[in-house]
Amino acid sequence: MSAKVQWLDGMKFVATSGTGHSVVMDGNREGHAPTPMEMVLMAAGSCSSVDVVSILEKTRQQFVRCEVELEGKRADSVPAVFTDIHMHFKVYGKGVAEQHVERAVKLSADKYCSVSIMLGASVNVTHSFEVIEA
Repeated sequence: MSAKVQWLDGMKFVATSGTGHSVVMDGNREGHAPTPMEMVLMAAGSCSSVDVVSILEKTRQQFVRCEVELEGKRADSVPAVFTDIHMHFKVYGKGVAEQHVERAVKLSADKYCSVSIMLGASVNVTHSFEVIEA
């Protein structure tokens, strides 16, 4: 796996993955693009969402939408690392079994999501979920 990060101007950078996909990041929080720390939070949510959707599909749950809301708390001092990250999954569908969602979230958290498991070595990562009839 590889990546390259190139400075654009000010505190804006473009990161390009080895597969050729690019993302702009803003180190100044000026609203031009996500900050690198926001990208870490989004990566954790995306990684875990891939797992949850895949597991729910394998259990043939009739869901139409899956989203995860993330809240990250950071240290007050430099380096302002994440100290806590909470992921709250919302799964929308018809007759979706809560036990399947609970299992999918737990498997992602404990076994499959490389990003959140890696972060969990130094960050308190917690999870919750709700099933919403759609």
